[in-house]
Amino acid sequence: MSMFGSSSGFGSAGASMFGSTTTDNHNPMKDIEVTSPPDDSISCLAFSPPTLPGNFLIGGSWANDVRCWEVQDNGQTVPKAQQMHSGPVLDVCWSDDGSKVFTASCDKTAKMWDLNSNQAAQIAQHDAPIRTVHWIKAPNYSCVMTGSWDKTLKFWDTRSPTPMMSLQLPERCYCADVVYPMAVVATAERGLIVYQLENQPSEFRRIESPLKHQHRCVAIFKDKQNKPTGFALGSIEGRVAIHYINPPNPAKDNFTFKCHRSNGTNTSAPQDIYAVNAIAFHPVHGTLATVGSDGRFSFWDKDARTKLKTSEQLDQPITACCFNHNGNIFAYSSSYDWSKGHEFYNPQKKNYIFLRNAAEELKPRNKK
Repeated sequence: MSMFGSSSGFGSAGASMFGSTTTDNHNPMKDIEVTSPPDDSISCLAFSPPTLPGNFLIGGSWANDVRCWEVQDNGQTVPKAQQMHSGPVLDVCWSDDGSKVFTASCDKTAKMWDLNSNQAAQIAQHDAPIRTVHWIKAPNYSCVMTGSWDKTLKFWDTRSPTPMMSLQLPERCYCADVVYPMAVVATAERGLIVYQLENQPSEFRRIESPLKHQHRCVAIFKDKQNKPTGFALGSIEGRVAIHYINPPNPAKDNFTFKCHRSNGTNTSAPQDIYAVNAIAFHPVHGTLATVGSDGRFSFWDKDARTKLKTSEQLDQPITACCFNHNGNIFAYSSSYDWSKGHEFYNPQKKNYIFLRNAAEELKPRNKK
């Protein structure tokens, strides 16, 4: 039976019969560990698109490298290849046909990695680190979108050294997402801009942020017709906003919820509040996962406004997460994110990427 098939119970029978005698809690959910993880904090993860047979996982890190693993049906992970930048890698994405991977780095460049030839070439340049990279596949054009701390959003034809278009941002780009024909970019100083990508990219709307603290991550969600209809925005203050672009009733349909906090809400003790480091939507059910500096992942149903599951606490923050194309695998990375400063950095602690069977746990509860 395939480990990532929908009927598998992998990851659910976590506790051993005799209890664990060790205090090591780097993998409290007993999930599969990816072999040969990066040697420094993991910044980004991305699974291959459905056009590619099998599942390939890309991970970028602060060790300046980007790695590719094949994830086999039995859960085995096989390191396939890696490429280097000359600075930390902050974001990765795939081309829609699965033949190329795009990488964004603090070295102020983005590269295109051809997986067939295992060659990487620079395709983008900014005046400051590039924080986000996304592939845009439109009926009449294809391009790579890069968002940088130089306060620009640039669109690149991979065959040309100059951008097709460069758009000024109000501030440094902190996070972005693309689901054609929509893009959303969140910046420093709580800037939030939605772009439409049909014919050519253009600014659609600037939105007053629904969150009062620094933007950290954003993910677009789709409606029942599979069209992008809104986004989830996470902040450093343990909160996520669900925001629809054109809701029938904005006051009622848009909302925020607290997450990645500890000590409960009803005690007199002060609450520990952690950053939401990443958000990913399940490609089948439309439910979502959040991961945080508290070292936990949580699964949510935004339509029923309920939490489906929260993990046990890992001994390090969770820095990135993603689902594979059919939603059977949830990948998440455990690394120090410097959220508690340099005094909490322990170079002895390893970095991990974990794989969990996500077929059942992300189903909405009230599915008829």
